[in-house]
Parts: sequence; C-alpha cells; structure tokens
Amino acid sequence: MSLKKGDRVRHPIKAEWGLGEVLTDSNGEKVRVFFVGAGEKTISLKHVTLDCIPKDEAAHPVLDNLRVPVESGRIRYQSLPESIERFLERFPQGFYGDRFAAEERDYKVRAHQLAQDLLSKSELAPLLSVNDCGEVCRRALRVANATNLIFPNEKMALKDGLESPAHQQAFATALFDLLYGNDDLKPRFERYADILEGIGAAKWTIATYFLFIVYPEEYVFLKPTVTQNAAEISGFAINYRPDLNWLTYTSVLTFANYLKAELVRLSPRDMIDVQSFMWCIAPGKL
Repeated sequence: MSLKKGDRVRHPIKAEWGLGEVLTDSNGEKVRVFFVGAGEKTISLKHVTLDCIPKDEAAHPVLDNLRVPVESGRIRYQSLPESIERFLERFPQGFYGDRFAAEERDYKVRAHQLAQDLLSKSELAPLLSVNDCGEVCRRALRVANATNLIFPNEKMALKDGLESPAHQQAFATALFDLLYGNDDLKPRFERYADILEGIGAAKWTIATYFLFIVYPEEYVFLKPTVTQNAAEISGFAINYRPDLNWLTYTSVLTFANYLKAELVRLSPRDMIDVQSFMWCIAPGKL
C-alpha cells in the first residue's frame, strides 16, 4: 500500500482513533500517522490496510492546523475527550458549577461589566473629543487591574508607558480604534500593537486583554505559556512568536473557536469559558 505525506486516512478497526493524517511517505511496510483520537502511531502496512479518505470528506480543524506534539515527560498529545476528562476532574459540574464560577468565571464577568461601564464607545468617544486621553488611560488601567490575567510587571510596564501625554494620546486613540474602529480587525490590531511597542508595553497579555474583556463572546485572551501548552497538547499549530503579530493571534482565535465548537457537551457560553478550559488542560495545572 502506497501512502503519501498529507493523505487523510482511517484505521479500519480503530474507529475511536478518528481521522488521521499521514506524516511521512510510506515505505511499503510501515507508515507514521497522526490520529485525532490517539495521536501519532506507526502502522504496519503488512497487517493493516488503512482506509483513504477523499479530500472533500477529510477536513478536520486539528489536522488542518496540525502541529505534532514533541513527546516529553511533561507534554504529550491529549485528545479532546481526554482534555474534557481532565477539565472535569477539577470542575465536576463543568462550566455551570459553583466552583468554576468562583475560581474562573465570576471575576472575569465583573471585569467585563466594569469595562462596559468605563470603556464603552459612548463613554470613550466624548473623552476623546475633548482630548482627555489621560482619563481614557486611567480607565483602561482600572479595567486591567480588575483581574489577575495580566502579570503585575506587565501592568507596571503599561502604567509606566502611559506617563507622558503623547503616549496617553497614542494609546487612547489606538485602544478606541481597536475596540470600535470600522475597518477589519487585522489593521486595527496591528496599529494597536505598534503603539504598545512604542510605549514599551508590547506584551501578548496587554495586546489581547481589552478585546477579550469587552467582547468575551468573540475574542480570546492570549497568555503565552498557557496558550502554547494547551495548543501543543492538542496538536494545534498557533504559529506562536513572542513579538505581537496578526498571524499568531488569528491562529489562536482559530484554536479557541475550534474548542468552543467541539465542547458542545459542556455548552461553553463564551471565550471566558474557553480560556479557562485552556488554562485547566495545560500541563502542570492539576
């Protein structure tokens, strides 16, 4: 049996392994395959004839964004059912239990409500119209301080970066544009990232926090180590780079939306639930 790298296959008697992608051209005797339900397997083609799946039936979010995890003592591939089991070990009642609300959700919802009060378009537009950028920055810092999502040293970097009136004006304008601009998110995100770079606060947490806390139903928060580890054990490529860039963020959004869609049995409400799920399944969190 001849298989080529990138072919999509299924194992004829291991239905629970799900869809797989061939990782290397076969040598006629064995082949390496990454299965969504089981991770990487080496298959003896002398004993098994894999079922080839036509391209129009072979789409899968993980395989379409595949990054094969590097097996180690700390990180190994974890199928989504395994991740759900891990999550439920910590939160047996799922997203709707009292423990999840107390530990993960309620304080983020309160921060969202504070952002609605302080950073809504109707609040910020009048301040910017009279060039009161200092007040916009004070409000942004108050919302940032409402949670522990941004590291303390990063909050301090943002605060220090907003000392000068010129930096206050640049940040306030870019934040308003990020949250309420009319063009596509990509250029708005990139303009905001450039301003963060200019004020010495170009951190992923600061770059994604306000989108997440104002629009938790749509945008996810990127905490680098947790997000990278959750993606790696899920076999999902997020194209991570430490410098702020659109490719990484849009890849993380794709990963988060995949999780939200696949966690149907747990009924996640928004990206607050998804972000907490990522945190919980990342290695070392239980």
